[in-house]
Amino acid sequence: MSVPVDMTPIQQFLACPTPASWVERALNEIPLLLIDHANCEKKAASTALNLMYRYVDYPVLLTKMSRLAREELRHFEQVLAIMKRRKVNYPQLSASRYAGGLHAVVRKNEPGRLVDTLLVGAIIEARSCERFAALAPVIDEELREFYTSLLKSESRHYTDYLKLAEGVAQDDEIEQRLALLLTTERELIESDDRQFRFHSGAPV
Repeated sequence: MSVPVDMTPIQQFLACPTPASWVERALNEIPLLLIDHANCEKKAASTALNLMYRYVDYPVLLTKMSRLAREELRHFEQVLAIMKRRKVNYPQLSASRYAGGLHAVVRKNEPGRLVDTLLVGAIIEARSCERFAALAPVIDEELREFYTSLLKSESRHYTDYLKLAEGVAQDDEIEQRLALLLTTERELIESDDRQFRFHSGAPV
């Protein structure tokens, strides 16, 4: 099955693909996958709103993040509807190590903090898009259609975050920080992970 988005830029951007073992585990953990997907959409909207509150003097950022937050909340509602149809409850889940691991290397002082936060946003959106594309050909029809429908928006979110970062920092700084963040992300994705989540590492 082909996907409606050229995944080449995202595949080239990320430092590694999703392990096949994660895809296999996901197919056996559909309820948990849906619950954490809902959490991811909610967190993505929250991140966008937090950026809007913190960086009010960046007009382009305000516009992009406002649109992104609305879109992420719409996706959240769509996941909830699928969960309802499948009679999947929505319990509290502990957070995965993924976002925390990335944010651990974000600089504390501005404008470095903003640059790194935007780059982390780009990486998370790129990985989400890559995982939807990995799941779509092998998952059930309802989720195949849903995940395929998300590819364009996730790809656009990745691009938006990256362009916002490029508007704040010079190319050499972007390159340097991306190298560190993508190396960190690769370690999180490829290393053994006992906890299954949407962005978890290789299942143990």
